[in-house]
Amino acid sequence: MYARSLRDAPSMPSITTVISQQSTSLDGWIGYMAATSLSEHPKLAEAVANPAQLRTIVRDSSNAAEKYRNAAASRGDRVHFYCEQVSLRAMGRAHRMPEARAALAENGEETFAARFDQWWELYRVEPVAPEITVWNHSLGYAGTLDLVARIGGRLCLIDFKTKGTDRNGSVKPMDDKVVMQLVAGMKAEESLLDADAGTWEPWQYGEDPILLGVGIGETEVRAMRANPDVLKYHWFKFCALRRLWQTAADTRSAGTALLPIAPPAASLTAAAAVVPVQAL
Repeated sequence: MYARSLRDAPSMPSITTVISQQSTSLDGWIGYMAATSLSEHPKLAEAVANPAQLRTIVRDSSNAAEKYRNAAASRGDRVHFYCEQVSLRAMGRAHRMPEARAALAENGEETFAARFDQWWELYRVEPVAPEITVWNHSLGYAGTLDLVARIGGRLCLIDFKTKGTDRNGSVKPMDDKVVMQLVAGMKAEESLLDADAGTWEPWQYGEDPILLGVGIGETEVRAMRANPDVLKYHWFKFCALRRLWQTAADTRSAGTALLPIAPPAASLTAAAAVVPVQAL
């Protein structure tokens, strides 16, 4: 949720929150991660004859997917922070690029930075606005774009995705949801100037930009352009998901869905149907 300033209460769902209304089942992956973790556990053999120890290992393995997800999220935060610092340095603004690079190195992730630096030079990126927060009043959402930049003379809205590497050494493909994320950013109406004061200005970068999803891996960086022919459909889908989010929010705040009910009291009709013996 986003607020209009640091002093205001959050009032608008984020772009990613809206997109998350789309149902995505990870049951198969979660089960696979748990089974793999269990099969590779170093103490599995000795635990087979010890039910208590085996239950402990099973419990630990059941959280494998969550642990992997949290580790991937932390890695993504570090890579994104490095990308932002590269942009700030290129713009001549205060930055913490050495610290960001050191944090990646401490976690064995410096290759992500190395590949990103190569991509940055190859594409001759000219940053305009890193980590820019946007707002749309008409539909009702807000979000943060990773980077607005010029590449080859064209204005680009860019979303960075930290990706793993497949067995062939290539960066894994990005999900099509990145197009929804980018088109929602393009459709913004305002961008933030001062979070503390809560000052905003009309959105300046939504007029026919190139929308780029940039997958950052350890072996390569792959930039993919959103197909202009499909943007309207992804926007329509985002609008539908925003309505779904609102309906879900309204339903939650409407009140208790299920109410207790007592058994019915004996009615006069039922009582009258019992004929006294002496009346027979």
